[in-house]
Amino acid sequence: TTALGALLRCFPCERLCGGCTLPPGAPPRPPGALPPAMGPPRRRLPPAARLPPRTFRSYLPRSLRTYSCVHCRAHLARHEELISKSFQGSHGRAYLFNSVVNVGCGPAEQRLLLTGLHSVADIFCQSCKTTLGWKYEQAFESSQKYKEGKFIIEMSHMVKENGWD
Repeated sequence: TTALGALLRCFPCERLCGGCTLPPGAPPRPPGALPPAMGPPRRRLPPAARLPPRTFRSYLPRSLRTYSCVHCRAHLARHEELISKSFQGSHGRAYLFNSVVNVGCGPAEQRLLLTGLHSVADIFCQSCKTTLGWKYEQAFESSQKYKEGKFIIEMSHMVKENGWD
């Protein structure tokens, strides 16, 4: 019974204050007594509640079908800006858009892509900084000139939102 008494006596202390240690010279607590009150326990907020709200440069209308960043849900493009779904990105399928929002652009560099030599600049989400695809700055073959100024976003980095039934 002594071990059981010690267990019952120490369990509340262990849970509330980390142990049954008394400061030197303090009078011993009677058996079964709880440690002094420590105030209400602090409630932990979920991680999302502790973060500041995200703000984006541009918000697309909620009534339109849109594409958003899969990582942070920043709006990226309206469905009406989609030119083609048959593009290949660095890591899989990609879509070609006329215009996009909430993206930053890196420096242009020349790359040899499946359709020839192009000058492209990587684009990234302004909110979470994830690289999403690239912007065609210049096409060196005449048959590819239609891509200039257009944007590639890889499907693995975007999600469809609003009105996709």
